[in-house]
Amino acid sequence: MAFEEKPLTVPPPIEVAGRRVKRYHVTADPHGIAPAVESAAYAILPSLFPEPDGTPAATFVVLHRGGDDGAYLNAYSWVWDNVLHFRGAAAGQPVLGCPDRDPAHFVLTEPSDRPWIGCVWELPPLLHERDAWVRHMLAPERPDLDAYIRDSLPEGTTGGRS
Repeated sequence: MAFEEKPLTVPPPIEVAGRRVKRYHVTADPHGIAPAVESAAYAILPSLFPEPDGTPAATFVVLHRGGDDGAYLNAYSWVWDNVLHFRGAAAGQPVLGCPDRDPAHFVLTEPSDRPWIGCVWELPPLLHERDAWVRHMLAPERPDLDAYIRDSLPEGTTGGRS
């Protein structure tokens, strides 16, 4: 099977456990990510957050529904002022320690077993988010968290953005 880019959508930001969360969804399904999968992913999200360290509480997530039973939630949180913390969860993918093939049954992935930060379809937001953090939080005289939260990668596909 030949490689194909996937649609990337950008739902509105949300607040979860005191953190402002920018969201990216990736799926080849023209109907988007099923509501049960989305709800289950966002229910486990607080367990992916780092401890507060004084950095503005901002996270961006990539929720990816694979072409099989798998669903993946990658949480990238800003810490230590300019460092990106990663933690992930997966559902429906036994090779990642999931107990079943239910795409709405998320479990934490162990970074010591697989220190992966995302697949080719999940990585496109990283460069944009790095640049947005610099643009709105590090470069200005006064950081603007609201501007950072509003500044998301445009919807489209996962590739062809360079």
